[in-house]
Amino acid sequence: MPFVTIKFLEGRDDSQKKALVEEVTEVVSKNLKAPKENIHVFLEEMSPTDYGVGGVRKSDN
Repeated sequence: MPFVTIKFLEGRDDSQKKALVEEVTEVVSKNLKAPKENIHVFLEEMSPTDYGVGGVRKSDN
């Protein structure tokens, strides 16, 4: 039972998230030979104020 977590900055629309879940499920199913109904995909959106790279928050760019 594969679990996939994808974290990204907020701002994607529903159609992008739907396509992401569908395509990730396809790839995981193909590569792990897992039934699609057993694959769990978690999308975690983050605010730019809650994520930083190199000591700088994304909201401060």
